Order: sequence, then C-alpha cells, then structure tokens
Amino acid sequence: MDLKECRAEIDKINNEMLKLFIRRMNASRLVAEYKAEHGLPILNHAREREILGEMTEKAGAEFENYVKTFYSVLMDLSRSYQSTVLGRNTEISEKVKAALSASPKVFPSRAAVACQGTEGAYSQIAADKLFGMQRIQYFKTFEDVFVAVRDNVCEYGILPIENSTYGTVIDVYDLMKKYKFNIVRALKLPIKHSLLVADGVKLEDIREVYSHPQAIGQCSEFFRANPNIKPVECANTAVAAKLIKESGRNDVAAIASSSCAELYGLTRLIDGVQNASYNFTRFICISNHNYIFPGSNKISIMLTLPHTPGALYNTLAKFTAEGLNLTKLESRPIVGSDFEAQFYFDFEGAPYDDRVLNMLDALSGECESFEFLGSYLEL
Repeated sequence: MDLKECRAEIDKINNEMLKLFIRRMNASRLVAEYKAEHGLPILNHAREREILGEMTEKAGAEFENYVKTFYSVLMDLSRSYQSTVLGRNTEISEKVKAALSASPKVFPSRAAVACQGTEGAYSQIAADKLFGMQRIQYFKTFEDVFVAVRDNVCEYGILPIENSTYGTVIDVYDLMKKYKFNIVRALKLPIKHSLLVADGVKLEDIREVYSHPQAIGQCSEFFRANPNIKPVECANTAVAAKLIKESGRNDVAAIASSSCAELYGLTRLIDGVQNASYNFTRFICISNHNYIFPGSNKISIMLTLPHTPGALYNTLAKFTAEGLNLTKLESRPIVGSDFEAQFYFDFEGAPYDDRVLNMLDALSGECESFEFLGSYLEL
C-alpha cells in the first residue's frame, strides 16, 4: 500500500471508531442513570481494573501499554460524561456556588492587609496595586501572614508564590498545606532589583550583600561575577535595606526595590541587578472568607493522588477532556510519607462553567485528598 492508500484505510477506521465511541458514550449515559437511581458512585475501581486487565491481555505484548493508555483515557472520558449527565451537586461545587452568590460585587478598595517584611517590601508594592487605600500590618514571617488572616487580625494577606526567574517560593507552598484560606486575587508584579549601599560605598568595598533568598537567587549572575562578595540571607528585601542603613558599615549592601533607597536613605549603586530583565513575581491575595469576585478567570487546587502508575496521567487527562488550560503544576513531597507528593494546580476556568464544576466534583471524589484554594482574577 502506498501512503495515500494507508491514509484512506485510517480514515475508514476513524469513522468506524467514531460510531463505536458515540455508541459507548450513549451506553455510559444509561450506566449513569442507573447509578443515580441506585445511589452508586460514578467511579468503580474494581470494574476499571478488570477492563484494563482484559483488554491489555487481548492486545498482546507489543500493544499492551498503548491499549492500557487508550482505555484509561476512554474510561476517564466516560466518567466525565457521566458526571455531566448526572449534574450532581457535591460539596465542592456547592461551595463554589455559595461563594458566587455571597461575594461582594466589587473587589474592595480599602482593607486591613497583612504583609511579610517591612515598608518597601515587594509585598507592600503588590498590596498598593491591589488595594487603593489599605492599612498594612507587617509580620516577620510568611506563616505570621497566614495566622493573621486565619485569626481575622487582617482581612487579607499578600504572599509571593513564584518568580519567573527563580521559581517557586517553597515556604509559602508548604504553608498552604497547613492553613485554610481562599485565594481571592493574584498579581504578576515586575521585579527590578537594585544594589543599595550607604553614601560613598563603591562596588570594590562590598564584602557582603543582604537580601531574601529568592532575590539572591534572582541575582545569581551578579554573585558569579563578583566571587569576593558573600550573599547573606535575611527575612525580606526591605528588611535587608533597613539592616544596611542601621549597621553603619561601609562594606555591605542590600538587594531590594529602588523605592527602598529613598525610604531608608541609601544609594542605588546598580539598578537592574537581577539576571533577567523579564523578571516577575506572582503574588496571591488570601482571605478567610469564601469569596469569588466578579471576573474570576483562574482556579487553584491542591490534591494528593494514589501512589500508583498512571494516577497523575489520569488526572491530567481530565483537563484535556474538558478543554481546560492547565497553567501550573507543582509537586511537593509529603513529610513522613514514602515518596508521596502533594500536587498544586492552577488552571484557567470560570467558576460558573459547568465543565469546571464537573471536573472539580470528579477530582474531589477520586483523589485521596482535595482542597479548593480559590477562584480569582489574576492581574
């Protein structure tokens, strides 16, 4: 057979498979209706294992892995369709619907906001952009920000979650497993670091540079170019600037925002000291309230999966099946477990979209643990 004949044969098979696929999905509808009538769950692990075992055995050694993948996706599509047919209201979809009806119609212009660090921190700059008239309270650690929101000391908290150059802010991700909260807004803030010094200090005088570990990582090329200068980690970039001013030393510098220079009476020795000119940090705004403000177009969830082959693949297939764009996938090890991980997902989706609600319902029912972290607008 030549290529044209081969493609004609494939087209013929595709048409036959389409008819069988539609026939199978119609049968899935009947199964869904039976399960609804008898109060049965959509997912039946034993039944799916039986089908996979039977089909892979019939396929033979050459095709068994391909057949396993094919039928895994097929059954995932079937479950997704059954969820759509049943239109079940689960705890997650009910939570989303309740938030949509109870939330204020406009994001607040003034609020009490918790930030880590001190005046001049990038979190403060993010808060200024998100809120018109905010009352900021500064806290020493990221955990203190979570606690302040949990205890209603502040209505909202601002936290950095990832940087385009240096990646995830690990401390925040780990704390997200510990505290209950809702993400109600997000912001991508351009980050331009400056090397700040006391008046008269030159580059050759500097022996130590203070800053947050993330900022130090974002400026790694500066330290490679200046091996005689030692990076020193501290709690926050603005805290670093304040420490330099209060130290009275002429052999130290800070990496911080340019606004910290004026704020703490320092000189901007080098502007744009970060590795990349395109350097953004993503901040989340968290609340103790179950709010979903108008215009929300992004959703964050956290879950754990069975420690079995194909578990993550089957989860990712759900996004494909519903036509939803996954924008971030992060995994963190679960302390005390046997190499098990917790997964953090960001994806684009409207909270009133049935496809989104169906998938959230399916995931919450199938995952070992599931947390809906929020639906929000990202600026």
